Amino acid sequence: MSSKLSWWDAFPALKGIRDARWCMLMGRGREVAVPAGTSVFRAGDACRNFVFVLSGTICVTRVGENGREIVLYRVASGDTCLLTTSCLIAGERYPAEGFAETDVRAVALADDLFNEALAISAEFRAFVFASFGVRLTALLLLVDAVTFGRADARLARYLVESVSASGEVSVTHRQLAAELGTAREVVSRLLKAFERRGYVRLARGRIVITDDAGLRSLAAIR
Repeated sequence: MSSKLSWWDAFPALKGIRDARWCMLMGRGREVAVPAGTSVFRAGDACRNFVFVLSGTICVTRVGENGREIVLYRVASGDTCLLTTSCLIAGERYPAEGFAETDVRAVALADDLFNEALAISAEFRAFVFASFGVRLTALLLLVDAVTFGRADARLARYLVESVSASGEVSVTHRQLAAELGTAREVVSRLLKAFERRGYVRLARGRIVITDDAGLRSLAAIR
């Protein structure tokens, strides 16, 4: 690593740990660069490293037997991966896939070093399990939304939260279906309905927001 301590800056909760053995273990972490679009892990892969993301975003998805894809969560700077933590602690293989959505810089800590670091530092354990709890809660909220939420309200909310300064959302129908955990045909049908109601204008690879207030009103419906 170019600087053994510089990557702590992305993890304020760890900066105060002074245990010499723990610091030595962290210093054995390996800095990695992952280009955008590269697979980080696949379903069925063994989990060998705990990963601290320094910059960029990893997108974690799951594909069902019917081929339908859903985005479970993203891991950004300062975050850790829920499934990685779970697989390392339980000794299980990955049940989903992760890929670099952008160029990613990270520090990979080998599983044996992670387990030792977890055992010797109460502060590190608190950090790992607090991150795990936050991620698990978010994942349960996603399950709740997909199972019980209205698809039109969820789509409206996604568009409102993703719109650029120019009033557009650059996304395909397939990508939207994965984000919402539904079928592409459902997304296409809803977008056409939104267009008829004057909420959006559809173009190839992008959606132009024409009635932000209307979408916001729909997004508030549960």
